[in-house]
Amino acid sequence: MRKNYNYTRRKLYLPEYGRHIHEMVDSLLEIEDRQERTRQAKAVIAVMGNLNTTLRDTEDFKHKLWDHLFIMSDFQLDVDSPYPQPSRQDLAVVPQKLPYPQSRITFKHYGKYVHRLVRAIAAEQNTELKTDEMINVARYMRAKSFEFNNEHPNNGSIIRDINIMAGGEVDVDLTAVSAMRNDYRQVPQHNTRRNKPQQGRNNNNNRSKTAKSNKPAQRHNAHK
Repeated sequence: MRKNYNYTRRKLYLPEYGRHIHEMVDSLLEIEDRQERTRQAKAVIAVMGNLNTTLRDTEDFKHKLWDHLFIMSDFQLDVDSPYPQPSRQDLAVVPQKLPYPQSRITFKHYGKYVHRLVRAIAAEQNTELKTDEMINVARYMRAKSFEFNNEHPNNGSIIRDINIMAGGEVDVDLTAVSAMRNDYRQVPQHNTRRNKPQQGRNNNNNRSKTAKSNKPAQRHNAHK
């Protein structure tokens, strides 16, 4: 007896309903009487609602079931539906292509938002605010340059990069940039200082343990 494998059977347009529901829909296409075909279609809709109980909490529950019925019939079922029959074009909507920004990043280790921020600060009219904000951006750029290159950046290179991203000369106080605090330099120093007292305590504990272990042996020799 020849076996019927799934890949040789009819395609399941909605696999979540199973093959038996698809066979019931196929049987609807063989009914010639339109009224009888509509009555049987309503019975199939009732069975589909009992199987797919998750749709009961959604809006237009019956409407979704009728749409699924037409999909499983490959849009060939002709019945009196309480809802407009969908077409293949209505359900096969092609999503719109989203525009992807193709802007080039001048310095990747700074990021594109730093480039935009420098441009916005360069257009600022308030000189005092412009200077303070540019110093903050330079501090951030120094930290990112240290993370990327693993070496201390030069203040002249930071100012040069700012002028390139700003599209012109920007008045940046070189003295203020040089006097900026480098927080990333203090982290390894802080960790090494914290570890030194612990090493000293471990050495003292080892010395006390060796001294205690030698005391009973000395007393025993003195008694002899």
